[in-house]
Amino acid sequence: MERDSFWKKYGLLLLTGVLVGAAAVALTALGNPQNMGFCIACFLRDIAGALNFQRAGFTAETGTGIVQYARPEIMGLVLGSTIIAFAKKEFRPKGGSSPMLRFVIAVFVMIGALVFLGCPLRMVIRIGGGDLNAVVGLVGFVLGILTGVVFLKRGFSLKRAYAQSMAEGLIFPALMLALLVILFAAPSLLQFSVSGPGSMAAPALAALVIALVVGVLAQRSRLCMVGGIRDAVMFRDFRLISAFLAIIVTVMVGNLLVGNGLTFSFEGQPIAHSEGLWNLLGMVLVGWGSVLLGGCPLRQLILAGEGNTDSAVTVTGFIVGAAVSHNFGLASSADGIGAGPVAVAVIGGFVLFLVISLANTNKLEV
Repeated sequence: MERDSFWKKYGLLLLTGVLVGAAAVALTALGNPQNMGFCIACFLRDIAGALNFQRAGFTAETGTGIVQYARPEIMGLVLGSTIIAFAKKEFRPKGGSSPMLRFVIAVFVMIGALVFLGCPLRMVIRIGGGDLNAVVGLVGFVLGILTGVVFLKRGFSLKRAYAQSMAEGLIFPALMLALLVILFAAPSLLQFSVSGPGSMAAPALAALVIALVVGVLAQRSRLCMVGGIRDAVMFRDFRLISAFLAIIVTVMVGNLLVGNGLTFSFEGQPIAHSEGLWNLLGMVLVGWGSVLLGGCPLRQLILAGEGNTDSAVTVTGFIVGAAVSHNFGLASSADGIGAGPVAVAVIGGFVLFLVISLANTNKLEV
């Protein structure tokens, strides 16, 4: 392949992968939890806590829980996507593609992510940090994607989306902007952890600027953790997966450069547990559900920033799923899986995804 055609095909994706990996390392160095520089699931969970939808680890002494913080990274990703989408005339409000099904799928994708303790993006960041539990998660993630691909090949679809008004497309970015204004101008309206992962944060302005840049790049490159593996399997297209690998390599190098070290192990990894079965099954649920949704949690944020109201509904489902996970003891911790009915929730998610997959697949009858 000639140099120019290689750059045209892979250049932007590789650049995006390198910068996302560098952003994760930088945010960790600036104060975010280790191996969690960028985690869509964790940050949406913290936002659910900031809005008082969940109070995991709440103590009367501190008056807060341990995962409560309005992470500016989330708002930055959405607003970065919105800004570049307008600049490139790609802000096109649309939606109406099975919104309630998407909402319910998103709830269970988040449950799976919090059983594993991370979204697909954090999974690759954890691998880059030497966490072998995340390799187990990757196996589950691939299995989940392959399961979803089976139904895609048989005609699975949540039906078409329709053009919507500009006001409809702007409402989610506007909500993110409002939350950002509250964070900086009226933080007393929100809940903030004083201990635990929610208390570990990069300076808000630095986090916002980094996320805005990543949001722009993710919108331009169409970066998607699920899409990389899906496209490689279905179309032998390895462009998206190249960014996936670039993130891992960059995080590995970055951790060595900033002195975080690189220890490959199952035990003692930050904000992770070593219950292999649940790491695997949690990410199977994430992979399968994300295929049904048409993209990973990061991609859903970027699409919501472009005016896709189905993705906005999906992100809302993620936030509700985070609240459900913590309020019902489904979320894991460094000590292991939660004390709630984790098996029931995960198996119930598989059954739900199977029913939705069958009911929306053209070549199968139910």
